[in-house]
Parts: sequence; C-alpha cells; structure tokens
Amino acid sequence: MRLRVLAVCAIVLLVCLCLAVAMLRTLAPGGWTVAKAVMLASCLGAAPWVGFCAANGLIGFALRLRRPAAPPPVTIHGPLPCTAIAVTVRNEDMDLVLPPIRRLLDGLDRTRAGRAFALFVLSDTNDPAAAEAEEMAMASFQANDPNPARIRYRRRRQNIGFKAGNVMEFLEHHADGYDLMLILDADSEMTPEAVLRLATAMRDDPSLGIVQHLTVGLPASSAFPRLFQFGMRAGMRTWATALSWWQDDACVYWGHNALIRIAPFRNHCKLPLLPPGEPILSHDQVEAAMLRGAGWKIRLLAEEDGSYEANPPALPEFMRRELRWLAGNFEYRHLLTMPGLRPMGRWQLIQAMLLFGTTPFYISFLLAAAWAAATDAVSPFPFRPALAATLIWAGALYAPKLLAYLELLLARSKRTRYGGTGRLLIGMLLETVFTLWLDAINVLAKTIATIRIALGFRAGWTPQNRSDRGVSWSEAAQLLWPQTILGCMVFTCFAQAGWPAVLWAVPFASGLVLAIPFCVLTADPAVGAWLRENRWAAIPEELG
Repeated sequence: MRLRVLAVCAIVLLVCLCLAVAMLRTLAPGGWTVAKAVMLASCLGAAPWVGFCAANGLIGFALRLRRPAAPPPVTIHGPLPCTAIAVTVRNEDMDLVLPPIRRLLDGLDRTRAGRAFALFVLSDTNDPAAAEAEEMAMASFQANDPNPARIRYRRRRQNIGFKAGNVMEFLEHHADGYDLMLILDADSEMTPEAVLRLATAMRDDPSLGIVQHLTVGLPASSAFPRLFQFGMRAGMRTWATALSWWQDDACVYWGHNALIRIAPFRNHCKLPLLPPGEPILSHDQVEAAMLRGAGWKIRLLAEEDGSYEANPPALPEFMRRELRWLAGNFEYRHLLTMPGLRPMGRWQLIQAMLLFGTTPFYISFLLAAAWAAATDAVSPFPFRPALAATLIWAGALYAPKLLAYLELLLARSKRTRYGGTGRLLIGMLLETVFTLWLDAINVLAKTIATIRIALGFRAGWTPQNRSDRGVSWSEAAQLLWPQTILGCMVFTCFAQAGWPAVLWAVPFASGLVLAIPFCVLTADPAVGAWLRENRWAAIPEELG
C-alpha cells in the first residue's frame, strides 16, 4: 500500500507544480501587485486538494476501464451471519421511510439467506405528533409482516449523542445475538443483492470491521436532485474506486449503507466528547479511524449498483445539508492528536476537513482577480495564459467526474445503460452547467460558514426535508441575495478590463448573478417534468 500512497502523492505534487508554473506565467508579466499576490497565494492554498482530486480521478479512471458495466451476481454458499438491519430515524415521514425497507425485507425473504436478517427501527423522534404517527406506522408495518417477531421498534426520549449515540445505545442494550449490523439512514435504500454482497464479504473475511458500499442517488423527479446526482454518481464512481485501491484496508466509512461487525464496533467506537464536553456531530470518519486503529479492516466496495440515498429536493435543503457536513467535519480538528489512530486514520480526518477547508481560497481568488481587473489599467488582461491556468485548475478539480464521463463514452455497454451516446452527452452538458453555477453559489455560503465556525459558533443538526417542493422567488431572494450582490460587483470589476476578462469569469462566477433564478427553476416541477419526459440526466435505474 505504501507504493500506492506514494503514487497519489506524486500526482498531487505534479498538479501543484503545474498550477504554480501556470499561475506565475499568468501573473508575473506587468509586475506584481497585492491583488496578484493574493491570487497566487489562494491558488497555492487550494492546490493540494485540487491535486488530490486529480489523483483520485486518474487512478479511478484507469481502474474502471477494466471493469464491466455491472457487477457479477452474488452467489451464496453456506449460512450468513445473523444481521440486524438498523434504520435510524428522527422526525421523519414514515410513509417515505418504510416502503424501501419493505422491498428489502421481501427481497431477502426470496433468497435462502432471508432468515439471517431482522429489522430494528431506532427512533430519536422528539416531536410528539411525529412520534405518535411513527408508532402507528411501525405497528401496522410489523402486523403486516409474515414474521412480525423479526421487527423491533425503539424510541429514545432523549437524543443523547445524536445518531452515533442512538446506534451505540442499540448495540449495548438490544443487539445481543447478532453478529453484524446493516446501518441505514431514513433516506437509504438497498437491494437484496447489494446487502448480500456486503454480508458475504464479511463472512469470508473475519478481520473486516466495516464494509462500506458505494452509495448513489435514487431516481428523482425534481430537477435539482436529478442533475446533481447525475454528476455525483459519475464522480463518486471513480473517486471510490481510487480510494479503495490506495487506502485498501483503511478506507472510508460514510455512516450508512454499510455493514458493521458489532462486537469490535461496540468495544472500540465509543466516541469521545469534544471540548468543552460537546458530543461529536459527524461521527462516521472518527468511528472508522478508531476501529482501524484497533486492528480491524475498513473496506470500501466501489460498486454503484444496489445502494442508494435520496438527495435534497431543492437548493435551500442542499445548502443546509452542506453546511451541516461542513460544521461536522471541522470538528475533527480537535481529534487529530487522539491516541490510538493510525496514520491513514488521521489522514481520513484531514481529508474530510479539506473537502470544505479549501473553499475560502476559491472566493479569495475570485475577489482578488476582480480587484486586479478593476485596478490594473496598465497591463491588458492575460486571456490565454489565464485560460491555460484555469483549465489546469478546473480539469484537475473536476477530474473524477470528467474522467468518469469519458469512461462511459469509451464503452458501448456503459453508454447504453445511460440511454445511448446522445442522451449521455446532453446529460453531461446540462449537469456541467448546473455544477458550475451550483459551485459558485456554494463557495460563498461555505466561506461564510467557515468564518462563523472560526469565530466559535456551533452549528445545529436540524431535521431534513426530503419531499419535492417548489421554491418561491421571495424565499430564494432572502437566501441568496449575498451571492447576487457579490456576483454583480465581481462582473462590474471584470468589465473594467474588457470583454476577455468577463468571458474568462463567466463559467466560474455567473452562478452568483444567477443564484436566485437558478434556485427557483431547479425546484420548478415543470422543469423536472421536462427533464423526465426527455429522459435527460437519467440514471440507469430510471431507464431500466
């Protein structure tokens, strides 16, 4: 594994070097100013994460080229370990939560391994009306099951330790007699085939502590999740394949759609408190690092079929989820020196922080570029070298997704799963524009959240809306007026340097100006219907 890690480091360093050279060639002519210095510093600050994206994209692409379009079917030989399917809920609509669980149980019942599984719904619901509805739904669900004794429901009265506390309380008091736990979130869905894939891996390797399945988005009717998951699925496919290759037995755990060996997890994954005595919000990476530190393997199964989650239905929900994750990941700074972790475990925590921690560099680069364009009346805008540097930066940053698209285009069997070359290309184009606009909007929101955390503010972990909805113009304006004002200011500055500067900024900053209509239109049912009717940005599960 050491050589594989060195290969990743070499690619990261090469990308950093290329970025540094390209930026120097862009900025040095005409002399240095404060704005140019900020641009260079911002680029170099973001370069390691950009290089890391390029490394995972290149490695994942090379490995995926040899893989078939779909994984081989699972063949069960011999009994499987007794497994508790643990579904965590908190103030959820059970009409959305329970149907996927029914499909999973019914599917497992049709296999020879069905008797190895039992269901536990672990509730932290604190709203009285929601709790009453939840209990009634569970009573009906249990009564209609062919084996009601295998279904258990437990609700805690206090949300101590958040989701991690919910799960640990179950393991300590209700999991006797079970070897494994399949952990699912309220919006998770897994096929019997995917679950059996994980269970056979656990049975065949007793040293495995966690097997995490690659999880992709469910088919969506609304435009926002439809476009988001089309690109996310592509990028995560190459990303996960690369991680599983070079991180090997010390890979990631995302907190759901994973199979866990109960005894070692219960013994080694009781989370410490953060200073000053606060529970950890984002638990998964810490638990994986602790379990690996105790000598148990953590594997990532980079197969995209059979493991799903729902994505936020509109931009406001997406932004709230991103900011929750940002707050949770930044808590890891308190845990980097925690005893008992291996080097890769500490890297997992750093990697999680870098996912959000480099965001301020992007906004500082954009602001400095606008400043330079507005104040440098002597030097013409260096369009060609700026374009070259930008293509290196964007190409490396989006490498996992772009190379995943190339993987699909190179194989007829893979293109066919997405409706053929034409539909795939249209989906790629729509998703690329969508992502560029979305990233511009998110950069400012994440930067503000990062500053708030640096100033000592602590984020909450509020319930999520998972239902499709429209977004009014007034709601969008109230949420996104800072992006709109900043975007207008930025383009006013670039206009001072002429049309070449404006054209250079359009792909990466126009999302700021268009934030409000972007938010409204991507939540508009008519736009979602238009995409569905034309089968654009459709995933294989939708196309059948």
